[in-house]
Amino acid sequence: MLGVCLLYVGMVLINNGITRIYNIDSKSSSVMNIFTGLLSVAINIISIVKGDYYSAGTGLLFGFTYLFVAINGIYKLDQRPFGWYSLFVAINTVPFAFVDYNNGDWKMAIIWILWGILWFTGFLENVCKKNLEKYVPYLSIFEGIFTAWIPGVLMLLNMWH
Repeated sequence: MLGVCLLYVGMVLINNGITRIYNIDSKSSSVMNIFTGLLSVAINIISIVKGDYYSAGTGLLFGFTYLFVAINGIYKLDQRPFGWYSLFVAINTVPFAFVDYNNGDWKMAIIWILWGILWFTGFLENVCKKNLEKYVPYLSIFEGIFTAWIPGVLMLLNMWH
């Protein structure tokens, strides 16, 4: 199920980066965030039912991220609560990276660290009011391709080892 979710996480990260670079209305980018957020929540509810709480807990961080981004984009809400949520998630990526590394999955450990960096930019921009200019959308596109889309496709093709 992770491969399915990562495929769409990749698309939404790329989409969010592109829409930000080209100053596309956030309501327009919210559509893909809703689809991806709802897909992630649904997949992770299945994981909860199966008793895979680690996958569900980590996966729901993504689902809620994209739903948070979508609702903020549609309703033009204050971004600071999202920034604080992003800090919470960024902090959690550190132990998740250690867990995956200690379980022999160095690729996922690196991916967790990269995701943590991207989430941390949400805190820097929205709470600390740091202007990171085009760094964040390009990072989002990079991470969409290399930490989500490619791994997701490889997982779907049973080529992720």
